[in-house]
Amino acid sequence: MAVLSVDLATRRWSDLGIVVLDRVAASSSSEDHVHCEIICWNDAGPVEAEVLAGRLNHLCGVRGIRVLLLDGPQAWKSSSNGLEHSRVSERQLNTAAKTGLPGMVKPSTYRHFAEFCVDVYDALGRRGWRRLATHEQPGAPQEQNQERVLVESYPFAAWKSLGLKPLPAKRRAKISDLAEAYGALRALVPFTINRPPNHDQLQAIVGGLPGLALDEHNTAGARIVGNPPRREEGHWREGFIVLPVVPKSAVGLRWLH
Repeated sequence: MAVLSVDLATRRWSDLGIVVLDRVAASSSSEDHVHCEIICWNDAGPVEAEVLAGRLNHLCGVRGIRVLLLDGPQAWKSSSNGLEHSRVSERQLNTAAKTGLPGMVKPSTYRHFAEFCVDVYDALGRRGWRRLATHEQPGAPQEQNQERVLVESYPFAAWKSLGLKPLPAKRRAKISDLAEAYGALRALVPFTINRPPNHDQLQAIVGGLPGLALDEHNTAGARIVGNPPRREEGHWREGFIVLPVVPKSAVGLRWLH
């Protein structure tokens, strides 16, 4: 079963990194690998949360996808989590940006993106999706054909979780950085792809890898960080961030910083 991973953006549709990941079983001529299909939407104008949610929901419906990963905050900080400016997951991963109480973020320039991301999650929730709610894998086995689960990813921490050097921010990344990260990831997690990925698409790939483990109910294949999402004073609060783990077949490799 495939999963969908999205590196979110607000300014242009072409800035979205959208990748379908599907694990392909070994055949007589190949080994197990992940196939990545890049999806491109190049519409004019800024990205609207409601429109994006509708398109993602439709794409998942057509492909039979039940796990959707989004790189962006799903909720605000709980007023009772003991932290001043961030969600528990953000503190544990020392994220560069922090999502505080509703409407409050650090740095302040992050507010528009944070509100957009929460709006996307909420719009998908109105279409029958739910935020990953437990440290267990989504749904009981008998429910996995009905459950549609939203998962928050964080590519920067995903690279580090795999023991790889994180891809630099898009505005600073050179072609050589992209090539190095692409090669290191393929050496660790064999995958095929329908076209060379750009920065956003490569971030979607690494951020989406734990979704395959969730979809397969593989408890050892993903690391879940943070506190469960919950409703508080009319807003969603907290929520897990999910990271990939080094494949057992790759233990012993040293692709470090």
